[in-house]
Amino acid sequence: MLRKINPLVKRVAQQNNANLIRNLSTTSAIPASVYEPDYLESLKPKFPQYESLNVQIKGYDYPILESYQRYLHSVAEYLDIDVADCYALPPQNMSVQRLKPNSTVVDSEYRLTVYERNIQLQDMDVPLYPMFLRIAQAALPEGVQLTVQEHTDECEERRYVPDKDLLELKAELEKMQGGAKKK
Repeated sequence: MLRKINPLVKRVAQQNNANLIRNLSTTSAIPASVYEPDYLESLKPKFPQYESLNVQIKGYDYPILESYQRYLHSVAEYLDIDVADCYALPPQNMSVQRLKPNSTVVDSEYRLTVYERNIQLQDMDVPLYPMFLRIAQAALPEGVQLTVQEHTDECEERRYVPDKDLLELKAELEKMQGGAKKK
């Protein structure tokens, strides 16, 4: 409504005084905040927030890792932190060889499995982050590694395991479409 009135005011000012035109063009219009409802300010968070954080825990002992993930989830909910998702990644198998002293002869070989769990936290208030991190580190079991990082597309892609059958069917479909286009 103010934008419709402004051209009329300028036209009247042109007729009356050229100085008035300069004053109207240099002064700003009524601030926009005057016309916004009050409840919009109350909806903004009091503190800055982390959009999305991934709490990644890795360990060799499956039951301890599961228990620790459950504990972190309950701590996050107790602190009113929004837990968007909890998920597991496929275990990674590795082989470790122990060599005899001063030789290349294998003394023993161990097969280790590394399990990984992730907790995705949404809209975490910045003042709550150090408190959550201190609690998580204080309760960290032996042999478990804790990493906190911002959520990225790479984190999301690691979550999904490709289906080999589906990839083979897509390759066949591309071959068939490529053959049809040549004709």
